[in-house]
Amino acid sequence: MSIAAENVQRASAPAPRSRRRRWRSWLPAAAFAAWACVRVFGLEHGSFPTQLMTLTPYALAAGVVTTVVLAVRRRPAAVLALAACVALAATVLPRAFAEPLTVRGPALKVLSINLFSRADAQAVVSLVKEFDPDVFSALELGPETVRRLDEAGLDTLMPHRVLQAERGASGSGLFAKHPLTELKGLFTPIGHNMPAATVTLPSGVKAQVVAVHPNPPLGSMAAEWYASLAALPAPSPDVVRVLAGDFNASLDHRAMRDLLGKGYIDAAEAVGKGLTPTWPHGRLLPPLITIDHVLADRRVGVARVEVRDVPRTDHRAVFAELRLP
Repeated sequence: MSIAAENVQRASAPAPRSRRRRWRSWLPAAAFAAWACVRVFGLEHGSFPTQLMTLTPYALAAGVVTTVVLAVRRRPAAVLALAACVALAATVLPRAFAEPLTVRGPALKVLSINLFSRADAQAVVSLVKEFDPDVFSALELGPETVRRLDEAGLDTLMPHRVLQAERGASGSGLFAKHPLTELKGLFTPIGHNMPAATVTLPSGVKAQVVAVHPNPPLGSMAAEWYASLAALPAPSPDVVRVLAGDFNASLDHRAMRDLLGKGYIDAAEAVGKGLTPTWPHGRLLPPLITIDHVLADRRVGVARVEVRDVPRTDHRAVFAELRLP
């Protein structure tokens, strides 16, 4: 080989530094593509991947920025990142758009708050006065919390109740301004207490409400979390059923989507507020993820959803006004 030919070959061969830069540009694109595959096909398994899925809306935002940056110099990698963004957008963005209200029957108003055993009782009662819910699903409800709520006036506003109050995170309860009948044997709760009851509205219409609160998918509790969501009852053809509480799950979890697939709708998603975060509240960072929900039978219409801050608890309150068929 001549010296000139050898020089040409050396000049045409990519430099090691250039190759490293090329691979580095593919890494973020591949990471977003992997995230999109896990999210779309529900492949998360184990504690950490399950927790990571709650950040999918932020992964979409980061993917858009990455796609723009890669498009300047590494267009093939940008194409992969763009494909991942399109897949993630198809799963995330529909939550920001309201569905038309087609059911205009009797109203059932539901309020849900994880009280963290120390929520400001006056603030909670103020929300009850403002929203006038038919049923209030209270999580992390201890005996002392019940006493403080009643002293603030909840006993007058919502005298009917099915309570399984306990110290710590296990306690839960249902309060109502209309008669409640406890439902026993509807399902087997896994995790915290999850009372269920039938509420009878003044019109005579009945609905069933379950206070939902599985353990979070942390460490060894991840398998229990999956089992807890799977154990929740499906909708009934005979009566409207509502699940309200702290699910420790977002709509980006396959376990949550499987629950919805039984025949439920997420009230916040139905009115275009499915991306409103509910946890953690009252810390240095603003709320980041959406794990508190009101799920209702698909036959139900959703007229309104409000998400509000509550002092001295790390969860935000979720209020939903439902329209029964």
